Amino acid sequence: MDISNIDPVTREALDHFVFPLVSKSDVLGGDPVIFKSGKGMHITDISGNSYLDMLSTNTRASSLGFANEYVAKAVYDQMMELHYAGTFAHVADVTVRLAAKIAELAPGDLTATTFGGSGSEANENSFKFAREYHVHKGDKPRARKIISRWDAYHGATMGSIGATDILGTRPISEPGVPGHRRIPAPFLYRTPFNMDPSEVCDFCVDYLEQEILHEDPSLIAAFIAEPVMQGDGAQVPPDDYFKKVRAICDKYDVLLIADEVITGFGRTGKWFAMEHWGVQADVMSTAKAISGGYVPLGASTVTQKIADVLPIFSHLQTYQGHPAACAASLATINYIEQHDLITKGAENGTYFLDKLQRLRDLPIVGDVRGLGMWTCVDFTRDKKTKQPLEEGSVKRMVRRCLEQGVLLGEEGTAIEMSPPYIASRDELDKCVDTLEKVIIAEAKEQGIK
Repeated sequence: MDISNIDPVTREALDHFVFPLVSKSDVLGGDPVIFKSGKGMHITDISGNSYLDMLSTNTRASSLGFANEYVAKAVYDQMMELHYAGTFAHVADVTVRLAAKIAELAPGDLTATTFGGSGSEANENSFKFAREYHVHKGDKPRARKIISRWDAYHGATMGSIGATDILGTRPISEPGVPGHRRIPAPFLYRTPFNMDPSEVCDFCVDYLEQEILHEDPSLIAAFIAEPVMQGDGAQVPPDDYFKKVRAICDKYDVLLIADEVITGFGRTGKWFAMEHWGVQADVMSTAKAISGGYVPLGASTVTQKIADVLPIFSHLQTYQGHPAACAASLATINYIEQHDLITKGAENGTYFLDKLQRLRDLPIVGDVRGLGMWTCVDFTRDKKTKQPLEEGSVKRMVRRCLEQGVLLGEEGTAIEMSPPYIASRDELDKCVDTLEKVIIAEAKEQGIK
């Protein structure tokens, strides 16, 4: 591995920074890019190259784009007023105000919130809420098991990783925390067991019920699900799926946890994605867009029914409800409201998905899907069999888009787009045009017509 010609910052990265899910050879090859600055929809690397950010900087967190002065000022003002206050016995007023604001925005009677520093921590807290609820309620005191889905992502901490099934992070951590079970997810393109898409919803719901019965309902604390799944890119469920899941959970006194870490706070064109199907979860995990990525923050919100049962929540973290993070969140929410970004995001999301549909006619495009400002293009060698492209194809196309100044994401067999809510239609058009050219070139190179 020759590192004699690399720049000093990349050398420091190789020597001192541990990249998540990235090898040193990838770093030497220029992936990932090391960024220096950002403004609005554009981010600039250490070499001065500027990119249109169509991925909210890889993690979908940068919902308001870069250098938002309103949010930055709110964080600065809060840090000068009260930069830190622990939440053990005491709490900062800004933390309380954010909890109240979440209760105002959240569906139904999701009304009580605890905070953490990430989506992983939010899901850890949601699992704890579910387990402690059943213990204190008393009718299912041994309920400890959590059911999740194949190809799900719920975090990388030891508890949340047990519910995770993608990115290769779980096997290295096994056996991990016990009590996790996984069932098929309602994918409509590459369906479970290659079944007809019309059968997917009932099959997956029936599978959930059978898994609950097989494991013993008295031992099942919760079922956790992303409203729109990350695995292989923006997997939107069948319309009736969550209504039927809700009925099964109610039947067996199993709490429904909505993992809205990606979808929450506007990503899908509503404040929370579960609103699309008129279904309320018992517990809701959020992060990412909750603070626009300006300061790390995660939240777990429960219904009044759960809050009333718990005499105490057995959890504490040093930076739980950090004042600066909560100030960033309140400012982000206020900015979204003031600029009507939920409505604009829904409208632009529809426009964007419509524009992407023209790519369906390209020989290696198998599916185009999405909801709001979260879309993807899924690839195949054969439109009938849906066989994925050869390994490395999607990564190569993402890299070529980057070389043309557009930042997109590789998500399994798909390329994902989740731009900041401030994206203009001209910027959305540029993304589609760039992606189209790259896809055409890739298909030609592989000889697929």
